[in-house]
Amino acid sequence: MPRKMKKANEKFIDIEGKSVEDAIETGINRLNLPREKVEIKILSEPQSGLFGMGGPAKAKVRLYY
Repeated sequence: MPRKMKKANEKFIDIEGKSVEDAIETGINRLNLPREKVEIKILSEPQSGLFGMGGPAKAKVRLYY
């Protein structure tokens, strides 16, 4: 779904988690809003480090409310 033009009063938070779903759940719990009231943009998927070194990179999402 294409992103709408950003409104001047639109707010967002960026959240990280072990998975995309984990990050979304953390964000909606922090905002105390139902999932239907936020727009979700996935900024990055979780990835493992090069050759498994450096630990896994977390998923990152942006929640607009």
